[in-house]
Amino acid sequence: MPKTDLTNDHHVLKDEFAARRYFAKFERITRIMSGVARQMEGELPGSDTAILAGYAEAVAATFRALSLKYLIAGRIVGPARRHLTIDLHESGFPIFQELVSMANDAAQAAGTLTGMAGVEDLKDRMVRRIVGERAVPTDLQFALSQRLYYEALAARGQFWAQMHPVAEWRGDLPRGRRAYKLHWAVYDSQLNVPVVYILDVEDSGRTALPKDIGRWEQVRAHLMAQSVGGLKLITIAKGFDADFGDLHPKGLRRMHLGPMYSSAYTLQSGPIREVLEDARAPAGEDWALAWAIEELEAERVEVEKGWFSETERQVFRLDPFSGVGEDHGATRLRRALILPQRPFQVLAEKDPPGFRDVRKFVVGAGDRVMVYG
Repeated sequence: MPKTDLTNDHHVLKDEFAARRYFAKFERITRIMSGVARQMEGELPGSDTAILAGYAEAVAATFRALSLKYLIAGRIVGPARRHLTIDLHESGFPIFQELVSMANDAAQAAGTLTGMAGVEDLKDRMVRRIVGERAVPTDLQFALSQRLYYEALAARGQFWAQMHPVAEWRGDLPRGRRAYKLHWAVYDSQLNVPVVYILDVEDSGRTALPKDIGRWEQVRAHLMAQSVGGLKLITIAKGFDADFGDLHPKGLRRMHLGPMYSSAYTLQSGPIREVLEDARAPAGEDWALAWAIEELEAERVEVEKGWFSETERQVFRLDPFSGVGEDHGATRLRRALILPQRPFQVLAEKDPPGFRDVRKFVVGAGDRVMVYG
């Protein structure tokens, strides 16, 4: 659900050590997230897992870049002083504006780097300041962190506020059709979590979709405009089916990679709050990352006959007995939770009803992951 008071949900990490612990926590979480994504072949089509893992790795790259941006910024006096802002409630991730600002920085990274001192030059100046003046070179440390930040942005690979659609050819089909898997992603501006979309499409057009520039650009614009968390999958799929007569959606999936819950950084209610409080886990172990995967499948095709043409329309499967059904607008909803051992033990002991159908990925020693449920 959209949040009614976003300002009250935001928190600025002014404590430098709290910010470093936050980034260290997410460095581990995103590393584990990528591994878990690759383990989900039993729940998702095989190629989906590689796509999902790729977006998870992009989220990790975003956190690495942001950690460099804010590494020293809190120590600076003046307008350069700044702090990371996160969403406390049902997110745990940085707010949407952080990614927008990072995208602006990335667009100017090449020019900015040209006017900055190099890494070795900055390190040499820092040594001379420490040895010669016996002073802490905070300004040079800040300059170095910003240099590394812009280098990370120039190398690309981050998760942006919008990740535009990509078409992957999946093979030729009978009747001259072609199969494609389209995938794209957004950083939901209301929920402040990364959201990934995957659409299976059959193309009956005369020209292959990616080579049909006019049609492909319309598809890309359409999909990005429909990437809103409040829209049901069936609304998105039916709209696509209606707008593109020679593109036939056979399956649509939406994956929410969050929220992240942590007793140290977020506000939560219900069983997850009790689990994290009662676990009394040490720093780095007091968290849980929730995933939700919505799936919509085409059940059959109906043909609409006009005066001079026939148009295929997809009929999508909504299972009223699945607990999702028409209200949710999806065929099924899968929920998962990634969490360390101690919170999992408390969760297993409490066994709250709302978590019994949630698949648990439990992180043990050496970040090995065991699957339950």
